[in-house]
Amino acid sequence: MEELTERQQGLQLQPQDVLNEILRDGARQMLAAAVESEVAEYISVRGDQRDLQGRRLVVRNGHLPQRGIQTGLGPIEVRQPRVNDRRTDAEGQRIRFTSKILPPYLRRTKSINELIPWLYLRGISTGDFSQALEALLGPQAKGLSATNIVRLKESWQQEWKAWSQRSLAGKQYVYFWADGVYFNIRLADEGNQRQCILVLMGATPEGQKELIAIAEGYRESEQSWKELLLDVKARGLASGPKLAVADGALGFWAALPKVFSATREQRCWVHKTANVLNKLPRHVQSKAKAMLHDIWMASTKADAEKAFALFLETFEAKYPKATACLAKDRAELLAFYDFPAEHWMHIRTTNPIESTFATVRLRTRRTKGSGSRTACLTMVFKLAQCAERSWRKLNGSALLPEVIQGVKFVDGERQQTKEIAA
Repeated sequence: MEELTERQQGLQLQPQDVLNEILRDGARQMLAAAVESEVAEYISVRGDQRDLQGRRLVVRNGHLPQRGIQTGLGPIEVRQPRVNDRRTDAEGQRIRFTSKILPPYLRRTKSINELIPWLYLRGISTGDFSQALEALLGPQAKGLSATNIVRLKESWQQEWKAWSQRSLAGKQYVYFWADGVYFNIRLADEGNQRQCILVLMGATPEGQKELIAIAEGYRESEQSWKELLLDVKARGLASGPKLAVADGALGFWAALPKVFSATREQRCWVHKTANVLNKLPRHVQSKAKAMLHDIWMASTKADAEKAFALFLETFEAKYPKATACLAKDRAELLAFYDFPAEHWMHIRTTNPIESTFATVRLRTRRTKGSGSRTACLTMVFKLAQCAERSWRKLNGSALLPEVIQGVKFVDGERQQTKEIAA
């Protein structure tokens, strides 16, 4: 049998490395083609511009020096065509071509920068980033030294401060979701403490979910939430939402009417279900959970009330603490029936916040957590920003203007107003 070639041996012994190399080659070729196309279009559009001697003012002039871009596939070497643009602007300054695909100082893709907050929250220290990134991206990973990581974190802190002070004038939100997210911190001088990050999200009249505020709170106290709500109001949010969704245990509910008194309250069914089940013995939890599900999944408020009453009647005698936990928020648990049925899946729970931070909680549960309170707050902000770009619009977004206008909905359906004969 003939001896295997070096490439064949590589395919047999290290298929994953070969696959990554193939993917990088493909990415390199696609990137080169995209940049070539961008330059060709730039020159073509300006091809008729000439100087007094009839020479074209915008032409190609070889290539810029090769440089490496760190990507999720590992390092990719690229060569960008050089453009000689001899035109000047109104102030006599030379016009220069700048690639939108490959900005001059790009050394790593945005996805790599987004990887750093995840690693940090996972408990990796600044000095270990290079080693961690080499394991993920290959031994050629460059440009992400401890010094660079520190600079990135400092820039993110400034970014969070600027974002937290941005104007909210002219903004309007139809719904709020509020929650407190807990993380561990690991600095020796602060001890192994838990840090609470207050998160406020909103739904715009167009149906887009947006981050409104992220701030450190003292547990989930009324004072912390009041300060956050007063801050967003002071920055220009003139009116509150039509409905706010949150866990019943939050100090948020005590603070909300003191800042936005007209906002209605909806308790989160996921939190309420967990709280009720915690007050029941394990052998009845399955039955109880199904009965709770029958309440908030009922098609009408009347059916929900019947299922509510049945639950209380079934468990009140033996488990009064569980039924009291449910009964005390009855009106707030069923508020969603007065809003469009298309919105119910969004406003019955705080899932928009829970789903965003579920992975973060999972990653930090088995670690000592972030290095400091400031670092943790910054990383949570960056992670939330990353997640925000993938949030989809609310179902039935076209109905949101009607909610704003105060159109009445009963059991999720719009009520038609009867015309009064003259």
